[in-house]
Amino acid sequence: MSSPRWVSLTRRVCFLCGVAVVAVSSAYAQSSPSSNSSAFSATESSSSAFQLVADDGLDGGAVPLSAAALPAAPAAGGKGAGQQEHGWKHEVSNNFAIEAGGGFNAPVGNDTPFITWGGNFTVGGGLHLSKRFSVLTEYQFMDNKLPAGLIADAGAQGGHAHIWSLTLDPVVDLFPKRTNSVYLTGGGGFYRKVTSFTDPEEVEECYYYCVVGTENVVVSHFSSNQGGLNLGAGFTHRLGGTYGDSKTKLFAEVRYLFLNTPSATSNSYGLGTTELIPVTIGLRW
Repeated sequence: MSSPRWVSLTRRVCFLCGVAVVAVSSAYAQSSPSSNSSAFSATESSSSAFQLVADDGLDGGAVPLSAAALPAAPAAGGKGAGQQEHGWKHEVSNNFAIEAGGGFNAPVGNDTPFITWGGNFTVGGGLHLSKRFSVLTEYQFMDNKLPAGLIADAGAQGGHAHIWSLTLDPVVDLFPKRTNSVYLTGGGGFYRKVTSFTDPEEVEECYYYCVVGTENVVVSHFSSNQGGLNLGAGFTHRLGGTYGDSKTKLFAEVRYLFLNTPSATSNSYGLGTTELIPVTIGLRW
């Protein structure tokens, strides 16, 4: 038979265990709603964010949050800043015009006693404003001889007239899509003319050793700066190009050149109004 003391101790232990079970159950019951509330809050937050993105969609459809965070792609057919810059540079380089050529000059008009035949060299650059119309800035240098009578009157044994110019010259291509075309040109600008008379003189030239020779030395010269005009026409032939679209052209042109140099006097040695016919052959791009 059990001792009363042992029975009493057993009852106390059972009572404490029951209390502990009730306490643990109560604590678990209190923590569970809190967890469910947190889960609900997170779900509600995600739903709100999802709804916010959906409200911003173009068609009212749901758009994933990650896709909305990405930067918008450029519109179809549009160009980015880099592409626009590349297109601008390509457009300018494609429209740039260059030319180079050379030829001869023939005198015309009443100044033929003051100047004779010579050669020329021309370079230029500008823009093709359209397939038919271009504008060029041209530099030209002309080296012309002087008539023997003029040289004798000056008391010299030789002479030449140098003319260089910087002009603005539009060019109109009459048949821009054809392989062979004709163009009109003309313009004006600044001209400088220098008439020089020379005599042969002995000179000593020294490099590794010295040599005495004869060289034409300028003994007198006259110069003038003035405006001038030119007007002409030319022929072009397109070179290469699979579909006849090459920019390289061979050109040959004839121009009339008028310089308003000072009037000739008895001691001006030919510094009068100058009229020349420059003929130039070269390449144009």
